[in-house]
Amino acid sequence: MTSPAKFRKDKEIVAEYETQVKEIRAQLVEQLKCLDQQCELRVQLLQDLQDFFRKKAEIEVDYSRNLEKLAERFLTKTRSTKDHLLKKEQSILSPVNCWNLLLLQVKRESRDHATLSDLYLNNIIPRFAQISEDSGRLFKKSKEVGVQLQEDLMKVLNELYTVMKTYHMYNTDSINAESKLKEAEKQEEKQMGRSDRQTPRSPDTLASIKTDEKPVRRSSVKKIEKMKEKRQAKYTENRLKAIKARNEYLLALEATNSCVFKYYIHDLSDIIDCCDLGYHASLHRALRTYLSAEQNVETSKHSGLETLDGAAESLEANGDKQKLMETYNNVFCPPARFDFQSHMGDTMGVMCAQQPVESELLQRCQQLQSRLSTLKIENEEVKKTMEATLSTIQDMVTVEDFDVSDCFHHSNSMESVKSTFSESYLSKPSLAKRRANQQETEQFYFTKLKEFLEGRNLITKLEAKHDLIEKTLGESQKTDCCLASGRRNSSVRKQDSAEAIPLMVESCIRFISRHGLQHEGIFRVSGSQVEVNDIKNAFERGEDPLAGDQNDHDMDSIAGVLKLYFRGLDHALFPKEVFHDLISCVSMESLQERAVHIKKVLQSLPSKTLIVMRYLFAFLNHLSQYSEDNMMDPYNLAICFGPTLMSVPEGNDQVSCQAHVNELIKTIIIHHDTIFPGPQDLQGPIYIIPGAGDDFCDSPHCEPPLVEEPAPDTVSVRHNSEDVTLNHSNH
Repeated sequence: MTSPAKFRKDKEIVAEYETQVKEIRAQLVEQLKCLDQQCELRVQLLQDLQDFFRKKAEIEVDYSRNLEKLAERFLTKTRSTKDHLLKKEQSILSPVNCWNLLLLQVKRESRDHATLSDLYLNNIIPRFAQISEDSGRLFKKSKEVGVQLQEDLMKVLNELYTVMKTYHMYNTDSINAESKLKEAEKQEEKQMGRSDRQTPRSPDTLASIKTDEKPVRRSSVKKIEKMKEKRQAKYTENRLKAIKARNEYLLALEATNSCVFKYYIHDLSDIIDCCDLGYHASLHRALRTYLSAEQNVETSKHSGLETLDGAAESLEANGDKQKLMETYNNVFCPPARFDFQSHMGDTMGVMCAQQPVESELLQRCQQLQSRLSTLKIENEEVKKTMEATLSTIQDMVTVEDFDVSDCFHHSNSMESVKSTFSESYLSKPSLAKRRANQQETEQFYFTKLKEFLEGRNLITKLEAKHDLIEKTLGESQKTDCCLASGRRNSSVRKQDSAEAIPLMVESCIRFISRHGLQHEGIFRVSGSQVEVNDIKNAFERGEDPLAGDQNDHDMDSIAGVLKLYFRGLDHALFPKEVFHDLISCVSMESLQERAVHIKKVLQSLPSKTLIVMRYLFAFLNHLSQYSEDNMMDPYNLAICFGPTLMSVPEGNDQVSCQAHVNELIKTIIIHHDTIFPGPQDLQGPIYIIPGAGDDFCDSPHCEPPLVEEPAPDTVSVRHNSEDVTLNHSNH
């Protein structure tokens, strides 16, 4: 029987799993709510635009005064918005930015024109109505796809739960069978000991007793032996089932983690793209129509309209998607990976590739590889069809029909204010056909998109299983090599601790700490390319052009040299191998929890890399303390250094991942002292915030960084170019 304590252990494992699944389910619900909110904002925005132009068209007499009232009406409405998150989001999205600039432009207008009234009523307002209709329709279809993907994700999680329970059941049976086998062995030992302890009797009595007891004893021994053999066979059978069940659990675990990661990184991005399909382009067309009319009415408005023109050109779906995902970072960031939950002392958290399951795994690996080859070919064809359809839709919604210059060729007289262009736009016989073709193409696109996403889901699951099996089979054959390599890596890591900071990095940081902590826009403003190249070339010759206390260099150029060094590395400072493990922490709301997770991931990096990271991020933290003067808080620094220090691997959505990278770098800047080991745990140079005793800095608390050498055998920071610790490409 399984003890109550073991039952409690099972319940704890299940409860922990259910808690994690519950959090994901809540996150999925919030995602749909977030998308619903985006649709409502969009509809409200389009309705406001329609109301705005309809009201504007009615103003014919006192144009300047009435437009001022109109602008104030909508500006007041924006200022009175009570939902803080709504106002925060509206202030960053490009369509809302256009809307705000449009209101400011209206306040600058001074007189009316009859042609504008006709264009507003018969051209621009119908466009916004069509955009609103299209957006609602596309959002509904996108939401259906999103709900289906979420249902598929929950099915995967339920499958993982079933496999985990099966593994628990077989493992329990194996433990019970082992217990019964041990009990049979004890009975056999007891029976054998009893026969040895028989008391001696007289010869006649002993002969009679032996004659009677011998068959009975032999029968008892045979029964015990048969029971033992039966229990041994049962134990062997149950143990094999437990091993196979554990393998299935590990495979399902890997597949589930891959599916969850794929959903958050790829599927969510695709769904948001579908919600925005044609929206920005159509809004761009409508606004360009307005701009064309305004530019022909009065040239004095040109300066104000240029600003709005730039905002219209900035209507871009990827940019708004990134801003949306940054605003709701906790909703769209992938959750933590599911970890293997050991059961009843089974601490082997890796797949077993020994006989008798090795041959089965080999066969399964070959089957998966064959299946994947077929699926990838099929899904690639679906992808090509989907992309071709998407290109067709984009061609439909990017038609450049917003130029209304022809309307003003004969509009100098007030006798005729009817626009032939607005008539032709809505009365073309082909308009209904074009609309029908567009909707039909959209329907085909969503069909192919759904087919592609489902195929990609299956490929992700199978690839995860195949890679884990292949890795397990390969590692079982290379254990000795790995052990030897581990010993070599251990000795190399000890040597790494003696490496110092590259001269170019140390010198640039020293110069900025002396003279540039309060320099506004440091690392954000570009310096002189000529001076950047001169300084870089001097370092490559082994010189230190920034030595001494002279401040005769452009501060932005020095900052550019530092960024250029890290951008020119053969491999980014943060290796791609730890990319997914690092960005998974962004979903954690607590920065302290993030820091602990990041520290755990970075422990696997070489010591020389950790030393440079520790030095750099201590400096960036020091620099951010002057953000009131230099306007560079941790997040602004993360935006500047994120793409340089941590590149997004191929195959991932660059826009959504970059938002996560920026949040990660910001966390490291803030909590660098928690994340990186101190000088006792990792010997090497460290960045020291100087004291207030020196007088070579512009600020009373701005001192040059020092390089502390915790051990006497630590290598000095001053090197020639041959001593740089990171592999740097000479561009």
